[in-house]
Amino acid sequence: MKEKPQRRVVIVTGATSGIGHAVARRFASSADRVIAIGRDRAALDKVEADLVRGGGECSTIRLDVTNDAEVSKAFESAILETNRLDVLVNAAGHISSGSIENTSLAAWDSMMNVNLRAVFYLMQLASPHLIKSKGNIVNISSVTGLRSFPGVLAYCVSKAGLDQLTRCAALELAPKGVRVNAVNPGVVVTEIHKRGGMSEENYQAFLEHARTTHPLGRVGDPREIAELVFYLASENAAWITGATYQIDGGRALTCAR
Repeated sequence: MKEKPQRRVVIVTGATSGIGHAVARRFASSADRVIAIGRDRAALDKVEADLVRGGGECSTIRLDVTNDAEVSKAFESAILETNRLDVLVNAAGHISSGSIENTSLAAWDSMMNVNLRAVFYLMQLASPHLIKSKGNIVNISSVTGLRSFPGVLAYCVSKAGLDQLTRCAALELAPKGVRVNAVNPGVVVTEIHKRGGMSEENYQAFLEHARTTHPLGRVGDPREIAELVFYLASENAAWITGATYQIDGGRALTCAR
């Protein structure tokens, strides 16, 4: 009789909304055990209830991914609880507007800390455990990591750095059986822009304009990104590493407009 596959343990940061939540739901729907990470306890409780209601297994950790001490302690606690780690999905992200002329150092540091530094540290903590399980990492990057766009300079740079981090880590970890990939979405309907300071009115106008800047004529759904993340984390993608996958309705094919 064929042995039943062991349930994977998957850590998802930024799991309380948008792409992170959709990713957590996708893994839970496949009977993987999800450890959902986010900053808001009430939102995490809702995520846990949602995943359990859907038949999944979920535990949660409330922390700020830019707090090194919190991250280290929480990571150690999660591994002690599960005794393994198979997949790390870095979905926590931050965006705010700004150009080379008006981006403050505080805004620059904030985006670098969330979008790049925190991801590096989580990957570093996860690597020994992923080497044991021959697991993998999927980073949520952006089309802005592949192409330059006006008005979001620090965000573009942070995502370009994340793409290079993905490639470098993939090269280093490949001999140890660990794959590292990234997905690069175009505009997806999430809360990230509004959390970054965009008003509801401006956000709706932004989404409407995005229909004209994406060749397929629409913005993305978080569930579409989650499906690609799930695929890259699966054995079906066992020969893929160091990739930065466009999933952007063709946005990266166009010039700035």
